[in-house]
Amino acid sequence: MLRHALTQADSLHKTTHMTSGLKGLQMLVDKAAAALRPISLFGLAILGGLLAAPSLAHADFRVCNATQSLVGVSIGYRATAGWVTEGWWHVEASTCKTLIEGALASRYYYLYAEDAERGGRWDGPVNMCVAEKEFKISGVNDCLRRGFQRAGFQEYDTGGQSSWMVELTDGAPPAGGGPTPPVPPVPPTPQGTQ
Repeated sequence: MLRHALTQADSLHKTTHMTSGLKGLQMLVDKAAAALRPISLFGLAILGGLLAAPSLAHADFRVCNATQSLVGVSIGYRATAGWVTEGWWHVEASTCKTLIEGALASRYYYLYAEDAERGGRWDGPVNMCVAEKEFKISGVNDCLRRGFQRAGFQEYDTGGQSSWMVELTDGAPPAGGGPTPPVPPVPPTPQGTQ
């Protein structure tokens, strides 16, 4: 296409040489620019697509920690083989972490989180199993008998969306569930007083 534009410009140049010099040169530039415009627009469209690609949202379940503390997070969900809980993800202050990558397969997800520095937690009324260290537990019944701990998870209805994000914040829980504010440490009782 570029070769064709240059050939047209060359033949135009030969014809315009016979007419006025400046007017012919302007016509030559205009004709070459018109021939190259489709290439430029196509190139810009490709470049625009490449620049926009990294900003596309990925389908996943993310937790963002809007506190100033390290938070440990666990998640529960219904898999094809039954209920599963997984943890712990360590989410640094003012950062986000992806817990489930890819399009969400379930409508409902359950979250339990603990403030590792101040002792607060984000919990809810749905009991599921957790463990002290990294875990992936199948089933939500008989947690204690199976050697696990039981924790109350908060339900999140994603409405069937392919992505979901939960933000953990300090302060009073929002309506519909949310975090239990971190509990300040209890000062020791002075000796000799009861």
